[in-house]
Amino acid sequence: MFHTRNSSQNEAEFVLLDQLVEEDHLLRKIDKYIDFSFIIKKVKPYYSENNGRPSLDPLILFKMMFIGYLYGIRSERQLEKEIYYNMAYRWFLGLNINDPVPHHSTISWNRRTRFKDTTIFDEIVLQAINHDMVGGRVLFTDSTHLKANANKHKYTRKTIEQDTQNYIKDLDEAVLEDREAHGKKPLKTKEEVKAEKNIRQSTTDPESGYLYRENKPEGFFYLDHRTTDIKYNIITDAYVTPGNVHDSAPYLDRLDHQIARFGFQVEAVALDSGYLTTPICKGLSDRHIFGVIAHRRFHPTRGLFPKWKFQYDHEKDQYICPNGQTLLYSTTDRKGYRFYKSNPEKCASCPFLENCTRSKNHQKVVSRHIWEDHKERVRQNRLSVSGKILYKKRKEKIERSFADSKQLHGLRYCRLRGKRNVNEQVLLTAACQNMKKIATHLAKLG
Repeated sequence: MFHTRNSSQNEAEFVLLDQLVEEDHLLRKIDKYIDFSFIIKKVKPYYSENNGRPSLDPLILFKMMFIGYLYGIRSERQLEKEIYYNMAYRWFLGLNINDPVPHHSTISWNRRTRFKDTTIFDEIVLQAINHDMVGGRVLFTDSTHLKANANKHKYTRKTIEQDTQNYIKDLDEAVLEDREAHGKKPLKTKEEVKAEKNIRQSTTDPESGYLYRENKPEGFFYLDHRTTDIKYNIITDAYVTPGNVHDSAPYLDRLDHQIARFGFQVEAVALDSGYLTTPICKGLSDRHIFGVIAHRRFHPTRGLFPKWKFQYDHEKDQYICPNGQTLLYSTTDRKGYRFYKSNPEKCASCPFLENCTRSKNHQKVVSRHIWEDHKERVRQNRLSVSGKILYKKRKEKIERSFADSKQLHGLRYCRLRGKRNVNEQVLLTAACQNMKKIATHLAKLG
């Protein structure tokens, strides 16, 4: 029999808020298994003990931000509305059905002023370590670009000094030792001249960097440099730089930061090809870490032999060309490259001359970095059985972490402007991803 229901929205009902949230809801798991007591300890110094009106519970403000990052709600105004209507959100915050939701400006003001130096990320990682979800033995690192909140057509041209790499001092000492070992005089002291480069600086967000790479979008971006652990893919480090900073620049410093902060005993790392530099290979070797780095493709001059055709003899410190002739050591330059030169008289009658060199004096020159042995060791690691297994897991771990943060947590674009604000967004997103993993894992264990 056909029947329609009369409106009953104005009828009073007795209902418990707890009954409106399903038992397996994610927020129930997070509330049960994540300990937020550390937040109260961290923010207590920001409040007066005996003056002023009673404050809004600061834990509610943090949990509101967590809801926004957990469910990809990018606007604080929209977050206020979503909490108003969503019973699960109210339950997580400890608000009753008729309780007012804190105004979005309250979240914004506290985030920008009072809580700007309060870190959450490390505390969540420590909880994961306590639950034996982080091994700290095998780590995966990569970076991804985040579109800055800036118009790519609004910029000014600016000349800036290039930052001095932190390995320059070690390199200078290594060059001096290498020249002495080969009987060469030390290089003359050169007046330090800061290298300069021209960049595009956004007028909207000056701290962002202009990114222009092959197969990458063009515009103003930030880079999220992230590290995950092999055990449960917990994010152990997240660090933000402008988009025009090379992937490898902050790597060793961030690796040392994790070792010092969490006491990791790192045995192996797997990295993308952008990290295949001699300083990083040497840094991993000095730290006794098994490094696996993807192969970087080089395109030799068409028609000429690639460098791998020339075999290096470690004992005699010389190269052997495809025709069996030797290339002897000549000198070592300031950048740490040794140069090996052939005998031009023998090369003039070589049948492979056209495929070897196009120099007018018929002399072939091959360069080799003084730290090249470390890079060759990393290449051998990549080709080993364990290296292949490790690198295959890289895309299952770090790439999946990036995909989740962009697809599910709104990290495809920067919500705010400025490096500090973007760093906050990245760290809170990573913290929420870790919360999900911890809570879900512990819930399965019962």
